[in-house]
Amino acid sequence: MLTLDERRALMQVARGERPADLVIRGATLANVYSGELHPAHVAIYRGRIAYVGSRLTGVGPHTQVLDAEGLILAPGLVEPHAHPFVLYTPTGLVEGTLPRGTTAHFADDMILVYHGAPGIGAAADVAKELPVYLRWLARAAPATAGRPLFPPDEVRGRLGHAQTAGMMEYGRWPLQYRGDPPLLGAAQAALRLGKRVEGHLSGASAERLSALVASGITSDHEPIRAQEVVDRLRVGLWVMLRHSSLRPDLPEVIRAVTEAGVDTARLMFTTDGSTPAFIAEHGHLDEMLRIAVKAGVPPVRALQMATRNPATYYGAEGDIGGVAPGRRADLLLLPDLETFRPVRVLAAGQVVAEEGRLTAALPPGEAWARCCAVNPLPPAERVARPDLHAVPAPDAGPVPVIDHTNAVITRRIDVDVPRQDGRVDLSGRPGLLHAALFDQRGGRLARALVAGLGEVEGFATTYTVARGVLSLGRDPRAMALAARRVVELGGGFVVVEAGEVAWEFPLTVSAYMSPQPFAVLVEAERALRERLVRRGYPHNDVLYSLSFLTGDFLPRVRLTPAGLLDVMEEKVLVPSVPLG
Repeated sequence: MLTLDERRALMQVARGERPADLVIRGATLANVYSGELHPAHVAIYRGRIAYVGSRLTGVGPHTQVLDAEGLILAPGLVEPHAHPFVLYTPTGLVEGTLPRGTTAHFADDMILVYHGAPGIGAAADVAKELPVYLRWLARAAPATAGRPLFPPDEVRGRLGHAQTAGMMEYGRWPLQYRGDPPLLGAAQAALRLGKRVEGHLSGASAERLSALVASGITSDHEPIRAQEVVDRLRVGLWVMLRHSSLRPDLPEVIRAVTEAGVDTARLMFTTDGSTPAFIAEHGHLDEMLRIAVKAGVPPVRALQMATRNPATYYGAEGDIGGVAPGRRADLLLLPDLETFRPVRVLAAGQVVAEEGRLTAALPPGEAWARCCAVNPLPPAERVARPDLHAVPAPDAGPVPVIDHTNAVITRRIDVDVPRQDGRVDLSGRPGLLHAALFDQRGGRLARALVAGLGEVEGFATTYTVARGVLSLGRDPRAMALAARRVVELGGGFVVVEAGEVAWEFPLTVSAYMSPQPFAVLVEAERALRERLVRRGYPHNDVLYSLSFLTGDFLPRVRLTPAGLLDVMEEKVLVPSVPLG
């Protein structure tokens, strides 16, 4: 919040009594408050907007004047649901998205959660070096079975931090629907603090929404059909329309606007943690604006969904989301309202990108290691045992298999497989992989067969919501080699082919992120995908296939620290085993 002295200074600039630091002259303003396009000059002082209007004011001998004749001036774009750890750190995310016009992020605190409120504080210190507006969303529960709920006092501590804007997605809405006390208590704690509670209501029917809204949930980002958008608006939810690397849903869900004609005041756009390569190839929120306008949404209304609406939802409209006095000078100069590719991006009154090229300095990605949760890894010698990577065979009957119907949605199938020395033998069963999940310290091991991910010889990664080490492969010896190497790297990806390490990429920040530049991460994702596609991976998003295989928030069967889990029945089919 601005101090009284800061407000007085802005008023002086607006009255012409004090020179501005920067004046943008002659722009056509896309006004997300009035919904119109009109000519305007804008005066900026100490990173804030002081004046918007027809009078050229605040120009002094040292004022920088930026000529914007022929350009559209728009507010910076606001991401209401960021996952700042999709290979990238928050620094990498900003590097990849700021030149595309995203100047504010409300971000998942999963990478900080095991440090509690001190982690949020340390992250706030690093975030001060970023030229964007960054706020956190607190998780109340881990993303996988076999891990305890976060202690209520710890959740309240994170929620109460000034840098926390609300509660992150609830991945277990059936528990919320049934009135689970810890989840209800966490939602209530957020609401008491005046903060938002975001749902994760994938598959929730219209009939169940009333109970979920009554529980305290205020928004949802999971609609995949236009009618689901309408259903959620009807019960008072704010709705995030998603277009991500995993779920490029906007062409369908925008039909709620273009065909059903719903009011857009409670609609927002989100990219929901898109991967580096997707952002590089398609864009970020700018791509959503292009899709919406092409579908028939008026351009300023589309901008409202990417700026004003999320700012209003989080109670941040006094800081971000529009071009008005007192707001941060997070601004875009656009050539048109069709391509939405900024000629210049300003953050807090400073030019930070030009013609798609970042010009601002960013803190190093390594800086996040001091506030992100440490991910202890199992001992290398433990994961190097081939016998631990092969799936044990039951004495008789079929074996349950995690079968991927798309990149992340699975079903259970039961298959008869050959057995050898008490373990499943895949030599005669193409399309199946062994999968082994070692918990963070190697104390427990969960194993299952997986289908629908190709036929890699040996692969291991720490890029999984369960943390620890996940191995996949046809050959337990190759899996063991990959697992040992990924531990030696301190986290990352390892592909083994012909009995040797064929490709590797380290993730040295919390064993989940890389501090490397964004362009390096784009190439790493492409290289990983190319390796696995050559071995038969058939889906659209390899990173989320790996990460979500161990989660418990999507249908249907998952490999979690608790064991092979049927999510819908909330039943462990094959429990994990202790390792001595």
